[in-house]
This record gives sequence, C-alpha cells and structure tokens, in this order.
Amino acid sequence: MYLNVHSYFSLRYGTLSPENLVNQAVTLGIQTLALTDINTVSGVFQFVKCCRAAEIQPVVGVEFRNRQQLAYVCIARNLDGFAEINRFLTQYLLSKKDFPLRAPDFQQVSVIYPIENLDHFTDLGSQEYVGVQAVTNTSQLWRHGHKIKPHQVVLLQPMTYVDKIGFNLHKLLRAIDHNCLLSRLTEYETVLPNEFFRSPTELEAVFRDWPEVINNTQNLLANCTFDFDFSMPKNRKFYTLSKHDDLNLLRKLAEEGMRDRYGSDHAEARRRVDNELKTIEELNFSSYFLITWDIIRYAHSRGYHHVGRGSGANSIVAYCMRITDVDPIALDLYFERFINPERTSPPDFDIDFSWDERDDIIDYIFKMYGRHHVCMVANYVTFQDRAAYRELGKVFGLPKSELDELVANPQAAPPNEYNKYIFRYAKELEHFPNYLGIHAGGILISETPLYQYTALELPPKGFPICQFDMHVAEDIGFAKWDILSQRGLGHIKEAVDLVRKNRQIQIDIHRIQDFVKDEKVRRQLQSHETMGCFYIESPAMRQLIWKLQCADYLTLVAASSVIRPGVASSGMMSEYIRRHHNPANYIAVHPKMQELMEETYGVMIYQEDVIKVAHHFAGLTLAEADILRRAMSGKYRGKPQFARIEGRFFENCKAMGYPDAVAREVWRQIQSFGGYSFSKAHSASFAVESYQSLFLKTYYPLEFMVAVINNFGGFYGTEFYVNEARRWGARIEAPDIQHSDYLTRIEGQVIWLGFIHIKSLEKHVVQELILQRNQQRFTSMEDFTRRVPAGLEQLIILIRTGVFRSLENHTKKELLWHAHALVNNYVHHEGVTDLFELEQSQLALPPLWQEAIEDRYDEIELLGFPLLTPFGLLADEIQGITARQLPQHEGHIVTLTGYLITSKRITAKNGRPMVFGYFLDVENHYFDTTHFPQSLEKYPYRGAGMYLLEGKVVVEFGFPSIEVRKMEKLPFKPDPRLEGITQRIEFKKLRHNQQLLE
Repeated sequence: MYLNVHSYFSLRYGTLSPENLVNQAVTLGIQTLALTDINTVSGVFQFVKCCRAAEIQPVVGVEFRNRQQLAYVCIARNLDGFAEINRFLTQYLLSKKDFPLRAPDFQQVSVIYPIENLDHFTDLGSQEYVGVQAVTNTSQLWRHGHKIKPHQVVLLQPMTYVDKIGFNLHKLLRAIDHNCLLSRLTEYETVLPNEFFRSPTELEAVFRDWPEVINNTQNLLANCTFDFDFSMPKNRKFYTLSKHDDLNLLRKLAEEGMRDRYGSDHAEARRRVDNELKTIEELNFSSYFLITWDIIRYAHSRGYHHVGRGSGANSIVAYCMRITDVDPIALDLYFERFINPERTSPPDFDIDFSWDERDDIIDYIFKMYGRHHVCMVANYVTFQDRAAYRELGKVFGLPKSELDELVANPQAAPPNEYNKYIFRYAKELEHFPNYLGIHAGGILISETPLYQYTALELPPKGFPICQFDMHVAEDIGFAKWDILSQRGLGHIKEAVDLVRKNRQIQIDIHRIQDFVKDEKVRRQLQSHETMGCFYIESPAMRQLIWKLQCADYLTLVAASSVIRPGVASSGMMSEYIRRHHNPANYIAVHPKMQELMEETYGVMIYQEDVIKVAHHFAGLTLAEADILRRAMSGKYRGKPQFARIEGRFFENCKAMGYPDAVAREVWRQIQSFGGYSFSKAHSASFAVESYQSLFLKTYYPLEFMVAVINNFGGFYGTEFYVNEARRWGARIEAPDIQHSDYLTRIEGQVIWLGFIHIKSLEKHVVQELILQRNQQRFTSMEDFTRRVPAGLEQLIILIRTGVFRSLENHTKKELLWHAHALVNNYVHHEGVTDLFELEQSQLALPPLWQEAIEDRYDEIELLGFPLLTPFGLLADEIQGITARQLPQHEGHIVTLTGYLITSKRITAKNGRPMVFGYFLDVENHYFDTTHFPQSLEKYPYRGAGMYLLEGKVVVEFGFPSIEVRKMEKLPFKPDPRLEGITQRIEFKKLRHNQQLLE
C-alpha cells in the first residue's frame, strides 16, 4: 500500500533518513515499502540494506517532477526496471530538459499517474496506473472511466513526515529551497497535511468502500523485487579481454619494473612481488592495477607529472609499475594495509596531477572507458550546525547583522522566539543532505552501464556524477580511483620546463633515490630553507624540521605524519622530538609497544601503527583492526560496530594480562589520532614530492620560485615568493611592455613579473598587447595607444605600474598628462590599422618631479606589495636585534622589528585565543613569535605591515622563537601625493572659515 514514500534524499523536501523511514515502517507493522524520492535514487541502497535488516520487502522507484508539478511515479519491478528508470532519469538530468508528460514505454517498470494528468492522453497501457489518495474526488475517476480498467486504480498516498514536528520541518525545508520567508510560503509549495505515515489499518479503513484499490496496490507491490547483490565487485572486470591476459600483462609489467628498480637479483623484492601478485589474482584486482597504470601511461605520454600516494604506495607492484615512487622495502611498508583478504572495504589509488592537467586526465578516462561506464563520485553537502542556523535564520527573516552574530556565536544568542525555533529545528536538520556535490576526485569505472546502479547528473562545471557518495559506492562493491589535483605538481612541472628553457638543462625529476642521497639537498633540508617546497614550507613544518634537525628521507617521512593534528594534539609530537634526540633515554608504555614501533621510538605516528597495535598488541583480527583504522580516519560510519571493537580491545588486553592503566594509555594514543593521521605510505609519497621540490630549489632556485609564483599555490602570498626569489639572487622587475608576458617569466637572473599580477588590468587588454607586440615591437606609449584599445582607465593603470619605463624617458606624472591627451584625441577602431604612419607627438611639459616612495605606493596598490624591501618604507629607524642573533639571547628580553608574513590563530586550553606569528627581518631572515592570550589581548594584530616586537627568547631543540610581551605596529612614510591632497583640503577649509568670519 506504500507506493510513494519520500526520504530526506528528496532534497529540501523529505524529513526522514532511510534508516528512520524503515524504523517507522517497523513501528507501524508495514511489510512492503516503496522508496520513491523526487528525481533521485540517492537513498536506494541505504534503504534496501535497512529494509533487509528489518525483514521488510524493499521496492524502489522515482517520483518524477518538473519543479513543483508531479508528472508520474515509476516503480521498478526488478533490477532491469531500476536500470530503465535510471537511464530515463539520466537522459533528462543531463540535458536539463523537463520530463515529458507521459512516461516512455518501459518494459519492467510500472508507471502511476496522478488522476489530474489523465487529461493529456487517451488511454493507459498495460503497466500504467492511475493513483488516488484519501482526498481524491471520485467524480474525477468517473470522468476518465473510459480510459481506466478496474485493476489500474492504485493507492498513491504520499508519505513524507511522521508528526507535527516533521510537518514543520518540511515547511522550513521548502522555504529554504525557495529562498523565501516562511510566511511567504504558499500551500502549493508544501505537502498536504495528510501526507503523514499511516498504518495499514488506517488506510484500509479509508478505502473500506473501495477495497479493490487496496488489492490492486498490494498486487503491484507483490510483483516487485530488488534482488541486488552487494557483495559482487562492480568495477570493470578486465583491462585486456580476459582475466588470464590481465594476469600475464600485470606480471610482465611488474617483473620488468622490478629489474629496473632493484636489479635482477634482489631476493626480497622478488618475494614481495610474487606474494602481492598472488593476492591480487585471488581478489581479482589485476584490472584495477592495469587501469591505473594505463592512466599514468597516458599522463606521461602528454608530459604530465604525477604522484601516486595513499595506501596504494604500500604496494611493491605499484612501485615497480611506476604508479608510485615510494619504495616499500626501504620504508618497511606492508601490502596488507592496501589489500588483504580480510579488509572490509575496497582499496583505492590516490593519484595527484597538476591542477591544470587533471581535467585532461579525467577526460581521457571517460573517453577510454566509455561515457556510460564512467562517472565522478558524488558527495552529500549536508546541513551542519552553523549552516543550519544561517538557513533557518534567513527563513525566519533575521537581519543580516543578527544572523552573522548567531552563526559566529550561537551560545550568546538572545533567547527570543525566533532563536528558540532555530535551535530546535537546527538539531532536526543536522546531517540532512542539502544538495549533491562532487567528491574531491573519486571516479568509478563500471563493468556494466552505470544506470544499473544510479542515474547521472551534470554539475555546473565538470563531468557527470552518480547520485551516491563514496560510502555507498564501497557498500555496493565499487573500488574507486581518486584523480586529484594539487599546485605542488604544477610548481615541479613548470620549474623543470623553465630550467630547460633558461639553462638548456634537461632534468629527470623522478630520480628520487639520487635526490635523497644528494649532499646539497641534505644541507638545504637541514637548514630549513623550504619556502615554496610542497608540504614542508609552512612555519609549523619549518619549525619541526629545525627541531628534528631533519636531514634525511626517513625523518622527513616521519615529520610529514607527526605534524598532523591527531599526533600533535595528543602530545606525541613533542614526545617524538624528545625521543628522536635521546633515543636511548625513554621507557615505552609496554615492551611490546617498543618492539612494534622501534623505528618511531615507541610513538604511534602512522595509521599502520594503529593496525599493528590493534592486531599484535591487543589481538584484534585484521578485519577488526581495519574497522578501527577506518573509524580513526573518519571513513567508517558504523558506530555500534566501533563500540563493539573498543570493548573487544579492552577484553583482549585484560586476557593478555596487561595492566588496566597500560591498556587505557594505549587506547588514548589510538583515539588521539582522530580523523587526521596519515598512512606511512601517504607520508612517504608526500616526502617524495617534497624532495623533488627541494632538489629544484637547491640547484635551480630562481626557476623554481617563478614556477611557484605562476601556479598561485602554496602557503604564502605572491609577495613572499617574489621576496624569496630576491633572497636567492634574482633581480625583480615590474611588468614591462617589451619584456613581460601574461605570467611571470625568467631571463637569466632577471625575473619579469607577469601582467596577471596587475590589479584591475583587464585580460583582453593583455591579450591584445601581447598579440600586437608579437607582430611588431612597440616604439612608444603613443604607438601602444594606437594599436591596443585599452581606454584611459587601463592606460593609467599601466603607466602607474611602470609598464612603459623601457620606452619612455619621462616620469609617470608626465606620462599621465600625455595619456589624457592621447586617449581623448584618438579614437581607436578595433581591427582597422592606420593608413599612414603618423608622426608621434612630442611632450611639451615642465619637469614633473617624482619621489621613489611614490613608486612603492603604486606597487602596493596595483601589485599588492612593494618590489623593494618594505623596511625602506619605515618612517623611523629600525630597532632591535636581528633574527640571526636570537640564539645568543636565549632567556632574555629582546626587541625586534619584523614584517608580518602570516599568522595562525588558535584556541588555548583556557578557551581564549592565542596566535603564532611568522615575520621577516631587515636581513631577510625569518623568525617566529608566540602571542599568549594575555599578551594578545593587550597588543592585538592590526593587519599587514611592520611591527616592533618585544619579548622573551625561547630556544627549543635549537629552534629560537619570541614569546611576545608587547607589540606595536610601526607607521610607514606617508605618500607625498596624499600629503599634497591633505594640505589642499586643509587650505580650502581654512579659506572657507576665513570667508565665513569676514
């Protein structure tokens, strides 16, 4: 009897999760239930699993709507019917067209029309029905009686909510969807008040005079099944034409790569490769490896760089196939972290490409493996507490100021009537899906067409996505590929290209084994000169490298994981540093822990450590340890199962004779990882990329910094990467009409900033400028105005930036006067050249004097930063010591002048804010500061600029910093042009007052 039930996957409409929906059915004694969400199948597999657990017969379908208008409800009679629905739904979601008024001629789908829609066609087909509700006017049926056979009338009673709270929640969701006030919501935009869950007895009572409707409905449901096999793998089965051919190709590639990586007689490599290939064959993952290899082979054929990371880097087969550059033997990684017979979820490869190459890789995958077989994984963007507060606040009509205060600090919100409702319903909304987003990079490649499992949607940008998330994909048997992008790879690729162009040197950037042994690279790392280098450039990472005196690959791998919040917040980062310096001077919590984690001094810093401890210390099975690991990383949603494993952990520890205090401490360390720990292979992959960046910065620092600047990624702003290039010997030049391109370029030791850095300069002006210059060099600013339709405003921006300095022997002020005359007297017709070469006009102006500081202020306004040292802008003399002198003043109060680079605000243990600062001194050295709550309250940060800092020098493991007691922002010299304006304004005021007095 339940043919039209909505879950909260009917976005901003339904009020029940699939689990709660099934629980309600159990309460009411319902034995068969059909989920028909609006234009989506997102909730189908969760719903089916819940129904099977509750011994309810699941039926699935879709309610098709064009905006508010219900067209029909489609019910799948079997899996083929589900595929038909998905194919039809996909067709219209991708084309963004309205659904037709009549459904297609399905083979395995029952279609139910609301009675109002029968006006549009003459008769009903054999699998078409008309749906009636408890409030249906029977006269409508008699009017269409000639079209309807008695067995074609069924009960189409929508079920959307349970009680009054659910009905109110539905109305709030509809107001959010329409972006309107609750008071403006019309009845047409919400469900009818009778669309609540009713028991079978109630429905039978309503139709006691029309029992055939109930019988027809029950017969329709009885003929529907959904025998879906969750355990069967859904990925593409073969890369070649058969399993046998896949295995042969995989073995060939692995063995060739093994000889290349390890030589021909490496016994341990041979043993590992053979064992992995055996497991891969048993678990049918040959095609998964081969498809990954194919994707990377395509990337390399296009000259793209990649990093293979994640748990896939535990695999020596992946290393031999050059999917990853992480050596599992050198790092003692074990394959079972990636694939093992007891693992409870499919593995996935994380493959990083440069941000500007990723889309081409994804396009190749879609074209290579078929558009009906490939899709991106979706992500449910949910209503979380503050997002719910904001949405509900808008619905209730709160002014923006009140709304901002409510979102920023809900605890301080006044207890008025509106806020009472907001807090009440925000709790109900928590975790509700709001809209379908795109997973960061997840891709599915299916053996059968994807409409066997899902409909596809097309987001505003990108490729088609399925209608479920990664958790559902795993549940139903998909192993996904994560095709990710990052700016760090863009830095590396462009730096390699720039070195080839600027120095005629070809670099093989994959020679990682050489890089980690290179003495100059080792010293570069040890001296913590890492700005611009992927993952190791932040102030916090630089501090850690300094404290660890990090100078080798293994220590850097550990640092990449130790820096994560899970380890740091547990106190294990500090403990790791102490033990690193005194490895013999500590006592492990238990000898077994020391044995398991000898490499990390008895400290858990990797996800693998948790699995090792759970399995070898506490006696959990590998499957249970994997659930624990997934819960730790935020990828597992089974809370009851996790609680069971926690209980097993302590039971096993007790049975093994561990003291309770030891078991509790070990569990505390496991819990401290939260959702932030890395797998060791993941850290190793990041360290590989860090070494590639380090090598480039060590030997080719200027080309490397230009690549960092051009990829607009990294921890810092462009200003500080430009300054870093200057530190390494570059001559920095502002954009120039003859030498600069759209992006920044390097010529020998000279770096010409690109036009892209000039604020408010329009792209079409730059494009035309470069096009005209390539045809013929510019001879003057007047020549430029004739050939490029820039307009006066754009011309002024170019003049103030100094773009014409290589053409004109005049000051900017003189050029600005000339610009007005040129643009006002000359009309440029695009695409029409001058018939005759015109004689250039000559400037006849008195000398207009210009101070150098005016250029600095122009640079700050138009580029965002001065091109010379900002210390030259200080109004007063520089005070205090320099950063190099800090270690000599340990424990003393010092004064230091610093230019703010960045700051990080955190909450101290007492709940008050504190800040870590990062500054540049007059000698171009960096230093760190700590601002505790009491100091920060008295001396807060006042934006970008120069500061005079006073504080105590603290040195920890050789790393010096300042605990700031006082901080004062220092004034810059005034812009003389503004001084003149101010004087004129003051003179006018004085003159006006004098006139009033006269």
